[in-house]
Amino acid sequence: MKELIARDLLSIKAVFFRPDEPFTWASGIKSPVYCDNRLTLTAPKVRNDVENALAAVIREKFPEVQVLMGTSTAGIAHAAITAHILGLPMGYVRSGSKDHGRQNQIEGKLEKGEKVVVVEDLISTGGSVIEVVNVLREAGAEVLGIVSIFTYGMKKGLERLAQADVVNYSLTDFDTIARVAASEGYIPERDIERLIKFRNNPSDESWIGSNN
Repeated sequence: MKELIARDLLSIKAVFFRPDEPFTWASGIKSPVYCDNRLTLTAPKVRNDVENALAAVIREKFPEVQVLMGTSTAGIAHAAITAHILGLPMGYVRSGSKDHGRQNQIEGKLEKGEKVVVVEDLISTGGSVIEVVNVLREAGAEVLGIVSIFTYGMKKGLERLAQADVVNYSLTDFDTIARVAASEGYIPERDIERLIKFRNNPSDESWIGSNN
């Protein structure tokens, strides 16, 4: 599954690598990878692979789930499609409470004690998805875990998930996509070491320009 999803994401440039001309994240970190899993929504075959894989992971890992909750905004569509496949209710968690109406932060019906799985598109440092988990817990939900399309596997993200006592299952990961990208000619084999160096320590920019 990891390799299938990796090929899918690479094929539509939802994830692609540019280590010689790195992108700059909002945090200022230089990154050799660009990730926009929203592109899966406009690619029907890839979308089908992704949503069916999310459903399969949820069936296997969280058979007792009662509600899916998407992260705002990228996880909402994936939560909705996957919930449809599974015949489950879904909702989503806003990044903050609305300033009008009922001032909801959680959209959709959620009863205290209900077993919830959070659907996220990607996890890097883990901060935003853990905020969602905390909001759901404060509302009385039992968060069984997280399913995501892609994870970087960064140390900071893994540590945050462990501290929050929440498990994440991703359809594919940074190492798999880097390996598949090299095997299928998206990047030269020698770039894998540079990419892993970035993954291990994003603040260390020594991988930039070190392609010889």
